[in-house]
Amino acid sequence: MVVPLQNTIRDYAWGSHTALPELLGVQPDGKPQAELWMGAHESAPSVLPTGDTLYDAVSADAGAVLGAETAERFDGRFPFLAKLLAAGQPLSIQAHPSREQAIDGYRRDEEADVPRDAADRNYKDAWPKPEILIALEPFDALVGFRPLDRTVALLDALAPAGFGELTDLLRNGKLREAFTDFMSRDRDAIRPMVGALGEAVAQYAGDAFPLERETLSKLCADFQDDPGVLAALLLNRVRLQRFDAVYLPAGNVHAYLHGLGFEVMANSDNVLRGGLTAKHIDVPELVSVVDFEPLDNPVLTATPAGNGVATYDTGCEYFAIHRVELDDDERTVEGVGPRIVCCVDGSVSVVDAAGKESAVTLPAGRSAFASGTEGPCTLRGSGTAFVVSAR
Repeated sequence: MVVPLQNTIRDYAWGSHTALPELLGVQPDGKPQAELWMGAHESAPSVLPTGDTLYDAVSADAGAVLGAETAERFDGRFPFLAKLLAAGQPLSIQAHPSREQAIDGYRRDEEADVPRDAADRNYKDAWPKPEILIALEPFDALVGFRPLDRTVALLDALAPAGFGELTDLLRNGKLREAFTDFMSRDRDAIRPMVGALGEAVAQYAGDAFPLERETLSKLCADFQDDPGVLAALLLNRVRLQRFDAVYLPAGNVHAYLHGLGFEVMANSDNVLRGGLTAKHIDVPELVSVVDFEPLDNPVLTATPAGNGVATYDTGCEYFAIHRVELDDDERTVEGVGPRIVCCVDGSVSVVDAAGKESAVTLPAGRSAFASGTEGPCTLRGSGTAFVVSAR
């Protein structure tokens, strides 16, 4: 079974008003359009041509939809969720739990009778949320802790008033203590620190750290009493070029800043936030899942697999991703379990394993689903598509 999907757009406040409409070739509706979800997550499942949701189809017969092996391996749950993500404003400083942490946190929220749709609930499900973001245009992000010597060099260059204690903690390798300290401060204590940092950035006359200064200047102006601004001091500031990626395993602290990307994650909506947001923040829970190991180079590039196909090697057990480039020709892509094919440029048709004439044609921004019993996918046309499967 290869069928087109009807997908839901989430109108989160940080979303771009124009990026997704431009990709889809439709007029903006005046609202932020942040994420287009493709998959079977219960919060916003894709809809099949029958009118049933993909979530309902999996619930009714997981083996037929996922394939017997994948259904058994993931306890009858669709293993991944794909998204088109369009950030017009910074997302929250956040991290995601491991499998064990998600199971424990979900159990605690259930035992405490926190409603599953409550704004102050930490764990929406019992799954982890490792994820990859692949840029479709220049994409700005904060990803993982910067090596401490570079962060100390940044603070020494800017020399903001009142940051001596933080700098000393970092010189002594006490990243956890530094992060926990200022993330736990109230907003009255944060406001003068953000003000001092913004003033230092404005007065800095050197040419080092241009991306960091660009981001800190904006954050200091837009989030004047938010500890997430200080967290941004500690994180790698990256600007991805088209088809560059960042992979975010459990515990990686990050924040997407601006741009359009293709995102894939385990089929979870678990997010623990620490700042740059009006949503629920739980600093102790966030700190409990954070990986404080600095990350030297967070950028991931695809590995050519030949014949116009490239793969993103993450080692994640929940998904595998192939990028397929077509120039009025044809590619066959292997995959395990269910697959989602998303066209991001041009026009791509997906043909089932039997080579039937009823191909699903996808313009940019549209996607198709192939069941886990289908076998390899054949793509035809001119353009670029991502094929996501279970690993």
